[in-house]
Amino acid sequence: MDEPNILKNPERRLRRLAVTAITCVGVVLCFGQGSAYARGEGHPGIFNVKDYGATGRKADNAQAAIQKAVDACAKAGGGEVYLPPGEYTSGTIHLRSHVTFNIEAGATLFASKADSDYDQPGVFYGEDLQDIAIQGRGTVDGEQEYFYQASDYDDINIHDNRLLAKAAGLSLSRSFPVGSGTRKIFPHLVFLVRCQDVRITGLSFLRSPSWTIYPYACERLVIDGIYIHTSQSDGVWADGIDPDGCKDVRIANSTIETGDDAIVLYSFNISGPALPCENITITNCRLSSASAALKFCDCNINCIRNVTVTNCVITASNRGIAFMITMGGYVENVELSNLVVNCIRYKWFWWGDADPIYFMIERLGERTGHPQANEPPAGSIRNVTIRNVIAHGKGTSSISGYPTSWLDHLTLENIKLFISTDPSAGYDKATDAMKFRYARNLEVRDVEVTWEKPELAKWQSALALEDVDGLTLDDFQGGPAKLNGEDPAVILDSVQNATITNSKATAGTRVFLDVKGAKSRGIYFVGNEMHGVETPFKTGSDVKSGTVTASHNF
Repeated sequence: MDEPNILKNPERRLRRLAVTAITCVGVVLCFGQGSAYARGEGHPGIFNVKDYGATGRKADNAQAAIQKAVDACAKAGGGEVYLPPGEYTSGTIHLRSHVTFNIEAGATLFASKADSDYDQPGVFYGEDLQDIAIQGRGTVDGEQEYFYQASDYDDINIHDNRLLAKAAGLSLSRSFPVGSGTRKIFPHLVFLVRCQDVRITGLSFLRSPSWTIYPYACERLVIDGIYIHTSQSDGVWADGIDPDGCKDVRIANSTIETGDDAIVLYSFNISGPALPCENITITNCRLSSASAALKFCDCNINCIRNVTVTNCVITASNRGIAFMITMGGYVENVELSNLVVNCIRYKWFWWGDADPIYFMIERLGERTGHPQANEPPAGSIRNVTIRNVIAHGKGTSSISGYPTSWLDHLTLENIKLFISTDPSAGYDKATDAMKFRYARNLEVRDVEVTWEKPELAKWQSALALEDVDGLTLDDFQGGPAKLNGEDPAVILDSVQNATITNSKATAGTRVFLDVKGAKSRGIYFVGNEMHGVETPFKTGSDVKSGTVTASHNF
């Protein structure tokens, strides 16, 4: 083989060596500049808070020094405020447009516990800003602590839990944030109002006194690669991320472990007019909550729409996925897919019942027992698909609309649901695996229900459907909790225009389908595998003759 051309030409070789040497020197200088950049030493556009008086000692309030650095950065036209390794304490920091706030690995920003350090209910606060970022590998720590005491407050969402806990002889004490009754401000770690082009990346947010990250009316918001943690036994109020009336939001690659809800989508009026919360994507996250891991919030006055949630794992949550409407708003155009959901039962004062999926539409006044004359009509939920889910739960998945506002076009597809109980628990409310009510155009496809041991005495049917118009039940597999018993695998009560096809009963099922209710009509039971089933279907005494048409079942 001929020698490489560079070896044949000594001058060319010398030039190449010179270029290489210069490049290496440049790389070294670059790394040196990178180090200086990291420290902010004389680098234009980098504003090191220590240059403005911050000491890096937790006992020294750094709020004034940090704010000076932020303001200087903004005055220079933008750049980066740099928090080097150390411990810093601060109240409200007012962010500015075109400013990136960088918290270095080894740096922790602690939330002040003095109300006087806050002129807004947030550690990081921004209003009507553009092009801002909060980033780094450091930590923001709210240091919130909790105490327990008895409370006579009767929250309608946990009323039944309270009664059951009392009957079981459990303690009725519940957690409260330290400072309740004395502090006026329980700050968010991040509170942004009407900001655009926002990035929050890389950081750890710990022990928040209130909703950890609360953006209201923000647009083009990216939250990526962060960690949020609050006490899962005690952390009331301490939600993870609560976008309210925001649009074009992306939450990705994050781990959120919270006492209260992990991610909540709002359309509420607590910080301004209730605005649509729309165009939301959530992907590649792990969520865990003593309340709901993912909630479409009951505080929905306007709407939540155009939402996708994909490739997420929900662990150790009191409720997996919750759709709740009590204030007249609506939810539409939602797809949840490729999820693993694992639910456990927490203490009685948390919303939820170890239920993987929950839908509820109610009017707030009726729910609380205090109807209001000007209360809006019931809201609505429509065009929702949940597919490719493996779920383990201990409570009934209740999926219900409202008598005057039925769920519309809800699809459940490729769902594997496992139901279990904890014999050591003080109470367990589970009955059927999944209960549906007040729904039209409902599709339940490729759903499998498995009852695990030990068996709970109150367990009944795999699917119970009531007041449904337009049902497709296709490729269902399952049976009642008690094989060789009287409970059917599937109950249809006041169901119209339904087709049950390609379904298979668990071996030992005596009755697969039980049709009830004088309103039931147009039931087609076709092409189902009923080997060994004593009674493939039966009808109640109030069901009209000819309501069920059965054919090609084998």
